[in-house]
Amino acid sequence: MLRETRHEKLLSILGEEGVLPIGEIATRLGISEATARRDLTELGRAGRLTRVYGGAVAAPTEDEERPFGEVAVDDLADKEAVARAAAQLVADGDVLLLDIGTTTLQLAKLLRGRPVTVVTSNLAVYDELRDDPKVTLILLGGQVRSNYRSLVGFLTESNLRQLRVGRLFLGASGVLPDGSVLDSTHVEVPVKRAMLGATREVVLLATAGKFPGDTGLARICGPERIDTLITNKTSDPATLAVFREADVEVVTV
Repeated sequence: MLRETRHEKLLSILGEEGVLPIGEIATRLGISEATARRDLTELGRAGRLTRVYGGAVAAPTEDEERPFGEVAVDDLADKEAVARAAAQLVADGDVLLLDIGTTTLQLAKLLRGRPVTVVTSNLAVYDELRDDPKVTLILLGGQVRSNYRSLVGFLTESNLRQLRVGRLFLGASGVLPDGSVLDSTHVEVPVKRAMLGATREVVLLATAGKFPGDTGLARICGPERIDTLITNKTSDPATLAVFREADVEVVTV
């Protein structure tokens, strides 16, 4: 079977069945596990699937994902409250890493006119700050995901490996009762993990509707990787207690 044909068949299987382990992929395609791993690596670098523990999951198409503009107005008051608390952590001269998402966009709006450096893969944040003479803005490279206004792929991850910033403001699709931080946008997960490796401090921004929530297929990290959680007062108390037990500073607004 030609490599291109094999790749298309692999993506078709993942699209129908979701996550599959490497051994199952190799069996279904009639190839060795070593070849399956190479295929997954190539397709992952191309942004067509996401590697997860022991296997892979197909990346959603943009038609399956709600546009950024629609998501931006969901729970807007909660997002604005979280963003205001996050902005209070920022001091002049700070170097910040802003994740994709609509809550980080609200934070970016509050950073206008501040002498800070903002590194981001979030094109909405870029649009918000690009004409601000006070902000030093660094846009990561990568493949453009126009539906969700972000940059992804191996170039984005490579850029992040060259950086070391003070604080990351991280977003998520959901948080499990055990404190696992999830994301449903599979091509974004490797970028988020690279962001975790590029920062000294991690601030998770998550509105109440994400606590607890199983929205998201891939695990970004556990509570032990989070330094500060900013969320709403109505967030699930049991889940917040898990973060506190992990020595995370929990700020509710």
